[in-house]
Amino acid sequence: MQRTVVSTTHAPAAVGPYSQAIRIGDLVYTAGQIGIVPASGTIEGRTIEEQTHQVLRNLRAVLEAAGSGLEQVVKTTVFLKDMGDFKAMNAVYAAYFPSEPPARSAVQAAALPLGAMVEIEAIALAG
Repeated sequence: MQRTVVSTTHAPAAVGPYSQAIRIGDLVYTAGQIGIVPASGTIEGRTIEEQTHQVLRNLRAVLEAAGSGLEQVVKTTVFLKDMGDFKAMNAVYAAYFPSEPPARSAVQAAALPLGAMVEIEAIALAG
């Protein structure tokens, strides 16, 4: 199977030595996305809701660049700076996955890149 690096300007550029996503056959593995606005390079908003919206917009852009989309996500992992934000994050997340949501894990992390409140990575089908 061919390994293809996925890159788009519609999502933040990698802030380290990694790819936005890798596509192998009909599977896409994304890097974790935080709430960076691609045009400005700054974190969107100060609330978990604002950051979760931006994270999911970034995730959608990466998936679309890979020939996939949110509706084809089979698994996500959510990293939260504070598990107390779970309910608010979950309400935003549910709007992006309104039916047949993917499998998901959610964990609290001691710290996230650039002081982000939430980071989400995904595995999706493509093609």
